[in-house]
Amino acid sequence: MIVLKFGGSSVADAACMRQVANLVRAALPEAPLVVLSAMGKTTNGLFGAAKAAESGDLATAMEQHRTLLTAHRKTAAELFGGVVPAALGGVLTELFSELELLLRGVAMLRELSPRSMDAIASLGERLSTRIFAAHIEGTWVDARTVMRTDRVFGEAAPQPEAVRTLAKAFLQPQLTAGHAVVTQGYIGATEDGLTTTLGRGGSDYSAALFGAALGAQEVQIWTDVEGVLTCDPRIVPEALPISDLSFSEAAELAAFGAKVLHPATIQPAVEAGIPVTVRHTQKPQGRFTTISAEVRTGRPITALASRGPVTVLTVSSTRMLAQSGFLARLFEVFGRRGVSVDLVATAEVSVSLTVEAEVPLKPLLQDLEAFATVQVHEGRSIIAAVGERLKSTPGIGARLLTSLGDINVEMISMGANEINLSLVVQQEHTSEALRRLHRVLAGDRS
Repeated sequence: MIVLKFGGSSVADAACMRQVANLVRAALPEAPLVVLSAMGKTTNGLFGAAKAAESGDLATAMEQHRTLLTAHRKTAAELFGGVVPAALGGVLTELFSELELLLRGVAMLRELSPRSMDAIASLGERLSTRIFAAHIEGTWVDARTVMRTDRVFGEAAPQPEAVRTLAKAFLQPQLTAGHAVVTQGYIGATEDGLTTTLGRGGSDYSAALFGAALGAQEVQIWTDVEGVLTCDPRIVPEALPISDLSFSEAAELAAFGAKVLHPATIQPAVEAGIPVTVRHTQKPQGRFTTISAEVRTGRPITALASRGPVTVLTVSSTRMLAQSGFLARLFEVFGRRGVSVDLVATAEVSVSLTVEAEVPLKPLLQDLEAFATVQVHEGRSIIAAVGERLKSTPGIGARLLTSLGDINVEMISMGANEINLSLVVQQEHTSEALRRLHRVLAGDRS
């Protein structure tokens, strides 16, 4: 069997759903498990309605409720020749009644807990999959019966062993050639049945987890791009397609800003040895990228990615000089404050590191300045050059840095990972830096 995951843009309206239905029908001999996201901007709409209800603005919340109801009924009607089947109509009414009750409860209490937000957010996937399953006459399965998670609402962690057991009980018996099973990405449930979500972008993760649990032949991620490109085409129009990626390259690119994959998607497939392909829903015969543990690309540079804004902190103290324990004390502060550090570079009496721009700096700086001086540089970006032979190719680092010319590189990180060279530049120079670096990449590939 195979897993086919379709994102929100792929099921945005009736026309998109028809295209997805064609792809699913073509895959019927392979016993497909179809994993869907919510339609289009539905999740954003649900979050907006929940926030309005929390502020006491029930009128706005209910207006958003009506907007979502109208959009979903319109899509269903178009898929069924203008008339929504009675059974599907009843399901939609039931789901939107549930949403209304949740919104009214939030408005009454003026409280939107993560648990309540997950219950509201789950409606998007439950609606899209109900409509689509009815359209293709497939079997609908509630992902919450299979995707077992912990109780960290909003960012729930799946429990792979439990997911494997439940998938074999609730999904595997229904996966037969010539028939499609439809379920939801992004959502799950605790052992006692409370609805959770895996975080934004979690549908890819769901697909990989289901694929690993069922021993799928392939996990297909259908989206709005023809696979992974060598750079963001909005910045570098001449970005090149990548036919294959190693898992390690894909993970690095995802972690450093590539938008195609959710970083956590990679790990379940790695462990199960299942290839992941990234494909364009509207161009099914077009190019695509295969990501596999067996792939050895052998390229010095495979692709570029960027992430920003980030903040660079340079922590200096003469206590570092020939003293043990300074770094332990430094990183204890970050651990205690729950701040994740991305890049680190050290000198004799200073450490430079990057953190996300939204990190609350004031309490962090208060702790650090108790034993060191700190310089803060905001509005920076990390640019990552990723490739399997990056570290072992003589001269490649020099060519990359030389290509930047008058663009100042404020921090360099390489060595902890053989396939990633990370550079920090001022954010306003990010696009031009990517274009210059890409010329080096393209020259190596030609």
